[in-house]
Amino acid sequence: MTPAADKGRQLADGGDRDEAQHEKRRLRTLREYRIMDTAPEPAFDRVTKLVADLFEVPIALVSLVEEDRQWFKSAVGLDAGETPRDVSFCHHAVIDDAPLVVTDARADPRFRDNPLVTGAPHIRFYAGMPLRAYNGDVLGTLCIIDDKPRPAPAPKDLDRLADFAAILMAEAELRRTAIDRDEAQRTLERALDFSSIATWRYDAQAGEVRWSGAVAQLWGTDYATALGTIEGVFERLHPDDRDRVRAVLGESVATGEPYVTEYRIVHPETGVRWLAAHADWDVRSNDAVLTGISRDITEQKQRQDNATILLRELHHRMRNLFATVGAIISLTRHAATGVDDYVERISSRLDALNRAQNVLLGANFLTGSMHALMREVEAAFPRIRWSGPDLELPENALVAMALLFNELATNAVKHGALATENGRVDVDWTQDGAGDERRFRLTWAESGGGGAVAAPERTSFGTLLMERSVRNNLGGTIERQWEPGGLVCTITLPARWRET
Repeated sequence: MTPAADKGRQLADGGDRDEAQHEKRRLRTLREYRIMDTAPEPAFDRVTKLVADLFEVPIALVSLVEEDRQWFKSAVGLDAGETPRDVSFCHHAVIDDAPLVVTDARADPRFRDNPLVTGAPHIRFYAGMPLRAYNGDVLGTLCIIDDKPRPAPAPKDLDRLADFAAILMAEAELRRTAIDRDEAQRTLERALDFSSIATWRYDAQAGEVRWSGAVAQLWGTDYATALGTIEGVFERLHPDDRDRVRAVLGESVATGEPYVTEYRIVHPETGVRWLAAHADWDVRSNDAVLTGISRDITEQKQRQDNATILLRELHHRMRNLFATVGAIISLTRHAATGVDDYVERISSRLDALNRAQNVLLGANFLTGSMHALMREVEAAFPRIRWSGPDLELPENALVAMALLFNELATNAVKHGALATENGRVDVDWTQDGAGDERRFRLTWAESGGGGAVAAPERTSFGTLLMERSVRNNLGGTIERQWEPGGLVCTITLPARWRET
């Protein structure tokens, strides 16, 4: 088949596309070696010089073929560092994926008009052996060149040239592996820096400690001089933790068991910090080295402490809640007129406590929003309208306000404005004044009731509960007036609550 016909078959079969994909992969492999445009290296130059002497040629090259040039990693007898790819002999060896031998370039139609043949270095003889990468891709050639025609090398000589090409690629592979290893180490060190982890190796016999990773962040910027020995490390530990950590380390040294502990250090820049250490023994022959990591757990410890405080506070709040429930149950028993009335009153007041707990659960358990409480009240008693600044109420104040609103609303449903369809309640509050004179003032105003409203003939438990909530729990005063339109209740308290 003629070359033109073969080219046509390749086009029909998608051959050009396959060749382009192969070349793309080959160039990607070449870049993996990170060797292009690097400085001369003795390991390559020794082989090139040896090949030139062995084959008695004036020029020997380690040529790597890129997109548009061939670049010489090592060269004997040639000053040029690179030449264009389109005039390169090595390009043909790369494309054909096979050794290339040209005995007389001037007699070869592929090369007789090549500027490297018609001009310096006046190539006549060329023999190039492919430099094959780990995946089979040809990256370039090890080639020998003469300015005089020569017969084709014997098979034994080509085998020798192939051996030298393999030696060069073995060196390139070692170089690539070393670069990959160094990059992996740098990546690991950066990852350790970002993750706030320091790694260390402790030689128990010499008492020496070697560090890497985020050591400056965890232990202080002077770690290189201060923490080179185990005694230096113990000096940085918090005095209250040193004996315990010594005992843990001594047990690990004596038994060969892993070393796991937590301790405080006195960081020279940031003060007391908590660290966690995990390590195990790396045994080689008679040497044993403890290899481990340290990481900062200060925030974790703080969260644990905060959780403990919160649990204690919740326990205290629950005790208060149970005490409140117990008092409501006991006192309601004396005011109830019967079992049904007792159950109704208890249920109503427990609903008020539940509203307060819903608000607390929706926040941080310790404080709650005045607006959130009023939304709970409005959901239970839809004809109550309210306005005022949102305030952050502590748990005891929130419970007191919830019980207060419940008693007022319940009375309004039974005897006041909410007992009729047209009745309503308006609740508004303000905080004014400055310093110790600041006051919280709340007004509960009923309107639209069905008839004249009068003061009750006797003081009920609900009234006592309201007064105790305001006076005892909140430290304020409560005034009630029975106006023609309904009850008006005014509450005045010291303004201790923060606006949100």
